[in-house]
Amino acid sequence: MTRRGSGILLHITSLPSPYGIGDLGPGAKKFADFLYETRQSYWQILPVNPTDAISGHSPYDSLSAFAGNTLLISPELLLEDDFIRKEDLELLPELPNDRVDFDAVMQHKNKLFDRAFERFRDSDNKYEYDKFCLQNSQWLDDFAAFVIFKQHFEGKAWCDWPEEIRDRQPEAIQKLKDELSEPIERKKFLQFIFLKQWMSLKEYCNDLGIQIMGDLPYYQNYDSADVWTNPGLFKLDDQKQPTGVAGVPPDYFSETGQLWGHPVYNWERLKETDYGWWLQRMKRNLSLFDIVRIDHFRGFVSYWEVPAGDETAINGTWVEVPTRDFFETLLKRFPNLPIVAEDLGYITPDVREAIREFSFPGMRLLLFAFDASLPTNAYAPHNHVKNCVVYTGTHDNNTVRGWFDNEASEEDKRRLAKYLGREVSSGNVHWDFIRLAMMSVADLVLLPIQDVLGLGPEARMNRPATTEKNWQWRLLSEQITPEVTDKLREVTTIFGRA
Repeated sequence: MTRRGSGILLHITSLPSPYGIGDLGPGAKKFADFLYETRQSYWQILPVNPTDAISGHSPYDSLSAFAGNTLLISPELLLEDDFIRKEDLELLPELPNDRVDFDAVMQHKNKLFDRAFERFRDSDNKYEYDKFCLQNSQWLDDFAAFVIFKQHFEGKAWCDWPEEIRDRQPEAIQKLKDELSEPIERKKFLQFIFLKQWMSLKEYCNDLGIQIMGDLPYYQNYDSADVWTNPGLFKLDDQKQPTGVAGVPPDYFSETGQLWGHPVYNWERLKETDYGWWLQRMKRNLSLFDIVRIDHFRGFVSYWEVPAGDETAINGTWVEVPTRDFFETLLKRFPNLPIVAEDLGYITPDVREAIREFSFPGMRLLLFAFDASLPTNAYAPHNHVKNCVVYTGTHDNNTVRGWFDNEASEEDKRRLAKYLGREVSSGNVHWDFIRLAMMSVADLVLLPIQDVLGLGPEARMNRPATTEKNWQWRLLSEQITPEVTDKLREVTTIFGRA
């Protein structure tokens, strides 16, 4: 980030689309047009890796750190590229437009994907696809095999597969790949389509002067292609079961902490390999995004390791990471590393020091600013610094209006009113927060679209420590009114962020 700017936080799945889920097609480009019209310079999204029903389709709990979420593939672009026919789209079931019904979406899109793959197999022109497979072979072959093997073994976790497959014995792996070659090829084809559509959207945004900020989850799911192919990079026992799992201690979100359950990294082994897996992962993300927000950045300094089998995160311990060596290695490979450090929650001085040392911008949330510590609170606008990103809230918080109506104490509201110098109403509090964010000295402001629209708690994207009814919210196209467009453009311009 080299200039003062602002942008919107909206995940791809939340975009308007007639196919039950936001995708990479016309709706995404229309939203980019809205960003351009309102003089925004950034579009932040959540991770675009594959999701599944077991984890409630959380984008932070994926079976691959490298693959794309093929549910984001646009049927309209498949039609445009002649992979499906117009009559295929006429089979569209009735799907809600205000939330994502993931099961229904998967059933419908898989039928379209089957037809697209059939047409692809009958095509003579596979040059682009072959080139894609070659360029992405480091992760693509193992990912496609992992997903199809998992289906073949009736959904069992990889640790419960036959020993020769679990332990990746080359002959056994190749034999099974040969038996399942067609579905494996289908998985690769869909990754090819995802990347093609993604890069088209990214180019469209970049041509409008809009940079895309992606989101990189720190941890990886245990039952993933990454842990299956790189077990030595994680703390596993002789049976390849985790000895410790990830989480965070008790904090603002949960009195018992959060038990995420992901295996923790074996940083000694990562260091011995010159962090090759992380370098590959960062390269992939920097090819997809202009800027990368690293979720749970503090894990690069020290992480909360909970004994495997514990039911809460209370009994964890902090384990240190070779921070300086890791980031120096990363910066040698990527000298102008465009990352934002998610530094919310329990942040110790060593994390702050690492962020300062490497000049990574951290995050400031206005929703956290108006407690009793207001004068010295780092999230309060008068304490912001230039090299940071200001949010009204994130995908993990209530909306501003939801906070004001349901979570803010009377004292919080009084402090907010005194800070603004006037009374605050539920119907306008979101614009008060937006103005506070926009006038900040911070280089970048990012606003969840829910706050721009003044929506309540019904529009919340995620409730941490819960697994039901998250990640489903969707934007309705009619909610982007000329009035909203004009007001956002005006506040962006007047505070020098256009």
